[in-house]
Amino acid sequence: MDSTTNELDAQIAEKVLEDYSTRFPLGTDRNLCAFDRKRGQFVLLREGWQENRHRHFTLIHIELRDGKFWIHRDGTEYGIANDLVEAGIPKQRIVLAFQHPYRRERGEFAVS
Repeated sequence: MDSTTNELDAQIAEKVLEDYSTRFPLGTDRNLCAFDRKRGQFVLLREGWQENRHRHFTLIHIELRDGKFWIHRDGTEYGIANDLVEAGIPKQRIVLAFQHPYRRERGEFAVS
């Protein structure tokens, strides 16, 4: 993959996460995006309070690796992979890394 493709992939990953962060607010919780283009890491965190307990967790984690979108964490109901497909990323370039490789072989997305 050339640097133009890498740049476009990073832009798509950032836009998908930013769009998701504003579409699905949860009470007083905050959705926080953290991007590291140099290392190909794109994360959406959720932070807030539920009664007396502080909540802070990774909602979505995407890694750009070997020309593919590796989804390490998807805490969404709809599936962030579907948002990537809607953004123009072919299913063959999306790896559901949170699934065991055996399950990936039977799915519609990339194995690795």
